[in-house]
Amino acid sequence: SDAICSFVICNDSSFRSQPIIFNPDFFVEKLRHEKPEVFTELVVSNITRLIDLPGAELAQLMGEEDPKLPGANSTASGFFRSLMSLKRKEKGVVFGSPLTEEGIAQVSQLIEYLHKNLRAEGLFRVPGNSIRQQILKDALNSGTDIDLDSGEFHSNDVATLLKMFLGELPEPLLTHKHFHAHLKIADLTLFDEKGNKTSTPDKERQIEALQLLFLILPAPNRSLLKLLLDLLYQTAKKQDKNKMSAHNLALMFAPHILWPRNVSTNDLQENITKLNNGVTFMIKHSQKLFKAPVYIRECARLHYLGSRAHTSKDDLDLLTSPGSKELQPLKSQKRSRLDSCHQEETQQRTEEALKELFRHVHNMPDSAKKKKLIRQFNKHPTTLTPGSDVPTSPAPRRARSRSFSGLIKRKVLGTPVILERKSRDTTPEPARVSKENVQLLQKCGSPAHMSQAKLKSPEGRKEESSRRMRALLLSKDSSSL
Repeated sequence: SDAICSFVICNDSSFRSQPIIFNPDFFVEKLRHEKPEVFTELVVSNITRLIDLPGAELAQLMGEEDPKLPGANSTASGFFRSLMSLKRKEKGVVFGSPLTEEGIAQVSQLIEYLHKNLRAEGLFRVPGNSIRQQILKDALNSGTDIDLDSGEFHSNDVATLLKMFLGELPEPLLTHKHFHAHLKIADLTLFDEKGNKTSTPDKERQIEALQLLFLILPAPNRSLLKLLLDLLYQTAKKQDKNKMSAHNLALMFAPHILWPRNVSTNDLQENITKLNNGVTFMIKHSQKLFKAPVYIRECARLHYLGSRAHTSKDDLDLLTSPGSKELQPLKSQKRSRLDSCHQEETQQRTEEALKELFRHVHNMPDSAKKKKLIRQFNKHPTTLTPGSDVPTSPAPRRARSRSFSGLIKRKVLGTPVILERKSRDTTPEPARVSKENVQLLQKCGSPAHMSQAKLKSPEGRKEESSRRMRALLLSKDSSSL
């Protein structure tokens, strides 16, 4: 019931200030109930990433094959199994029956009572009174209301009856299918710097593997397991009063919740220590084991809210690529927006500074310093003012007309510069006209412009004087003749 979240729209203003509670495993539970096959495939694929399950054990975990348990072929275990089957013929509504929600509701009364009586010394180890236990057992089977707080029953009676209920289940609370997986989880250890296994348990991987394994337990088993482990966790916290540590409690409950049914102690001789230590680990870390891993939550959420198919934890690393907008962190989006704004602001300031610099150089009186600054502008023709789209001349006469100073002058001064040029004479100043410009004008310019350019240039004046001298000599020669 605590795994499903309901949404209610309420217009009452008195409730608007109340905090909204949202279960982070909501989509996980939704996927489990609506698409169990997809959910199981998702979880099992991540379990096999953590522990090595051969084909047969994996098929048993998936329910495709019957579990092969230790000692299943021995004669003694067969006799013991037939004896237990005869006892189950006398099963009642709760005790000895497969686990149901009704049975959990009855047994939860025992758990609630024990939560209030955890200080009894030797709780779960000291047996209670057999007569009172039978009376209580009959009441639970018949569904009769029980007042455990009346003082008629002792806490040891209730604790022993709880163990009896778990021991009479047709299969252990953690199921036969998961038996081999729990053995593999107990073997998860850390690696040293050289990659060799050590004897130190890898607690993080064990917690993650148990979280995944508990997700695929049947719903009644998972509900009762959560209630039970929480009770044992609270009991171990008061071990200074009840003298029951997590390890002592594991010795009491491992045969009922993890050991396979109908097997002897000899059959489990090699694995008893692993199984007991596994239950001890569950009790100590019970507050973390019933939360779905983050990547399972994300896969379940994307299954309903996103178009991306569910993947494993390793595949989720690919979801953080730049192309995935769904999983892009908000901080990176905000940072990119700030960077773009900062870049535009810097670009605008640089453009304004360059414009102001050129205005200052242009307004300087003609001097050698001004010419030097203009030459420095001309040395970097590829450097443009940021963000400026400078229009070029439709038919430039020289590459120099595309210089940095010329481009900025047209950008800053605009039309007035063009009008000023048109109002002047099209002939360039004598000091600035080189021989190459004269040759270019001779090829492209008009005769009038060409003659004016020659007259104003030093070479033009020299040529003109020589022409006049030849004309004068010719006139003298003609007159003498």
